[in-house]
Amino acid sequence: MRPESEPKHPQRELFQSELEQIIDAHHPLVQLGKCIDWASFEQALGATYHPTHGAPGVSTRLLVALHYLKYQHDLSDENVLAHWLENPYWQHFSGERYFQHRLPIDGSSMTRWRQRLGEAGAEQMLRETIAAGIKMGSIRPAQLKRINVDTTVQTKAVRYPTDARLYHRCRERLVKAARREGVVIKQSYRHVGKRLLLGSSRYAHARQMKRARGCTRKLRTQLGRVVREIERQVTNPSEKLSKLLATGHRIYAQQRHDKNKVYSVHEPEVECIAKGKAGKPYEFGNKVSVAITSRGGWLVGAKSFTANPYDGHTLAAQMKQVRSMIGDRVGEAHVDMGYRGHDYDGPVTVHIDKRRRGRTSRPLWRWMKRRAAVEPSIGHLKNEHRLERNRLRGTYGDAINAVLAAASMNFHKLLGAFWLYFLRVLLGVRGQFQLILAQFSPQMPCETF
Repeated sequence: MRPESEPKHPQRELFQSELEQIIDAHHPLVQLGKCIDWASFEQALGATYHPTHGAPGVSTRLLVALHYLKYQHDLSDENVLAHWLENPYWQHFSGERYFQHRLPIDGSSMTRWRQRLGEAGAEQMLRETIAAGIKMGSIRPAQLKRINVDTTVQTKAVRYPTDARLYHRCRERLVKAARREGVVIKQSYRHVGKRLLLGSSRYAHARQMKRARGCTRKLRTQLGRVVREIERQVTNPSEKLSKLLATGHRIYAQQRHDKNKVYSVHEPEVECIAKGKAGKPYEFGNKVSVAITSRGGWLVGAKSFTANPYDGHTLAAQMKQVRSMIGDRVGEAHVDMGYRGHDYDGPVTVHIDKRRRGRTSRPLWRWMKRRAAVEPSIGHLKNEHRLERNRLRGTYGDAINAVLAAASMNFHKLLGAFWLYFLRVLLGVRGQFQLILAQFSPQMPCETF
């Protein structure tokens, strides 16, 4: 069932003090909580609940607030709940009236809620940060006219893939899944496979490549024997076991120069992406397109893609998402040379950086130089907002993680905008106080205050 709505005039507790009487009403989290339209999330997610069956769900505002704070501070589900229990401002932001001394939910509830959320619900969280910024005046309409679009790699939380590791791990998973279904494995190669994996790594480190390849071949042979033994005994495997068998066949058959290779047993959708970096020639994950305003650095779009498409072939989908976020406000988009031959055909003018300074008008060239401002924003997304080493499962988790990272970065910028506003107010009051003091006591220098 849908979560129970809060009463408009709730009854006060007799022996408890309300949080509004304890905390500072001018705190950024308190002010930002007033600018967010919390009812919009209930409307967006209402269709995912059954109208009559089941127990009432957990408060939507609580879960939305927890995910904003989780991605802003780069915390796990359990850690964000532990911090929530100690912080009265976090509790007030999530809709609590009184200070709570017990955890409101279990960490697993956040995982299940993300499955209910979906990409559309995550986009609603991003859309609401933009709407709150416009309502506060932090995002000016003129800033939304020009955007910068670029792609990056959302790396997955997987080990660096080698053939020996893939053979060993796939055999382990197959043996474990088959024994759960009652299959008797004559020889699991548990101890022999572990010694071969260690030998392969040590021989490769010592540059004894023939011996390392010999260990890898034995590991491949063991994987093939386990796969054939399971297929002989199981005629109708379960869905999980059949997927593992299909992954095992792909890993056993793939060669060095094949395409669409498997790089992880538990995440077979992971792609190997080369972005031309000197420090990281290859990254394992999926491609993400981000759209950021040329002025202000506000994120207005974050789209996840599978199968490692060409950058130019991601522009149409990205502009469609930007349109759903901010409507028809965008007039120009600036991209790099990787978008030559793009697939976008719409009202927005796309400027491709072709390094033609003398043949480009001066105002346009100034905006093209601003295109490089997207790079530090991507760096903040990766280092501070969980875009690096994504821990959510599958392509479904890739799409949600990218949008939530963008929403948390806007959320962080909105809190910073509140702090800057109060700092300007304090500096203005201090300046007026100095002027008044200088009029009454001109002999006393203002610098003493």
